[in-house]
Amino acid sequence: MHDAGKYLIIFGIVAIVVGVIIQMGWGTQAFGWIFRLPGDIRIERDNFRFYIPITTCIVFSIILTVIIRLIMMFRNN
Repeated sequence: MHDAGKYLIIFGIVAIVVGVIIQMGWGTQAFGWIFRLPGDIRIERDNFRFYIPITTCIVFSIILTVIIRLIMMFRNN
């Protein structure tokens, strides 16, 4: 159970770093595709914005699943 805490801390640090990169505008070229994938629902009106990132969530889920499975695979060896 101690490993779960360590992984959560690492994930949190990575999330903060990626958030800072995106917020500062440094990742506009590298991360511009995030939240603009085909399948993401976006409705914008004058005073209204509605957004559901369906495809982006699926892509993130696949990426995180692969990373976690690789970590578990190498950890068991």
